Amino acid sequence: MINKDTDELNNSSFLSVLEKCSLCPRRCYVNRLDGELGFCTASVDVKIAKVSLHQWEEPCISGTFGSGTVFFSNCNLNCVFCQNHTISQEGTGKIVSIDGLSEIFLEQQMRGAHNINLVTPTHYVPQIIEALKIAKNRGLTIPILYNSNAYESIDTIKALSGFIDVYLPDLKYYKNKYALKYSKAPNYFNIASEVITEMISQVGEVKFDDAGLIQKGVIIRHLMLPGLLFDSKKIVDFIYSTFHDSVYISLMNQYTPMHKATKYPEINKPLNPNHYDTLIDYCINLGITKCFIQESGTASIDFVPDFDLNDV
Repeated sequence: MINKDTDELNNSSFLSVLEKCSLCPRRCYVNRLDGELGFCTASVDVKIAKVSLHQWEEPCISGTFGSGTVFFSNCNLNCVFCQNHTISQEGTGKIVSIDGLSEIFLEQQMRGAHNINLVTPTHYVPQIIEALKIAKNRGLTIPILYNSNAYESIDTIKALSGFIDVYLPDLKYYKNKYALKYSKAPNYFNIASEVITEMISQVGEVKFDDAGLIQKGVIIRHLMLPGLLFDSKKIVDFIYSTFHDSVYISLMNQYTPMHKATKYPEINKPLNPNHYDTLIDYCINLGITKCFIQESGTASIDFVPDFDLNDV
């Protein structure tokens, strides 16, 4: 498998990155082509944990038939509250070849998916680019969504220009102390904000088709954490003052204490609904109109995907 995928990557300008990996700001500089593993523990082989028609994204993404999600294993963050920790930090998943990944994209399109939704893809960007080239040559036409934590290098995002139609970056923290404490991500806000700026420069303002499905643009997601109302307000301030109405904001209240959150009493509890309402009112008072919000009842393990690998 490794030799096959290495051969497939020979024509990629990103081959040198895999030889000395710097796809994300951690810049581990490991030789993934030679079996070395960095912080994310991803090898040269693509590993995925779930392929689905996802119904629980923003309405303009899930639509009627669902978003064609491909959940990638491993992650370059280490969030203590990660609901997908079995795949992001424990490495659950199955290895697929680049050609196999391209076939998955085409199968999602044939199943009626409104888009291809690449979930946590940063550490596999070179392989994904190659798979997209193959799939597009074989008839892939639906929009490609890049669903990431925004903790990545600018060069990685620039390499995706022309391949991605919609970016769905998280903007998790404003203060560095929270990013370090809960995700082991130094300088998170400065890096993520620069990355999001590059994303917007590539795809421009949000555009929908006649059915209300997103075709182009950026939706910046923010998962509100217990006790961090002020931090959330600072994130909203930054987004609106910097990008105004060129992007949509998605404010999420679905935080569910899981994984290692039990070791952090201040976040080992559900989000206070009054704080979420306060943040919505704050957005309204700022003049924000392009914003997705969630109803109550989303904070449940029932919404955590089942990573049993049966659909891979």
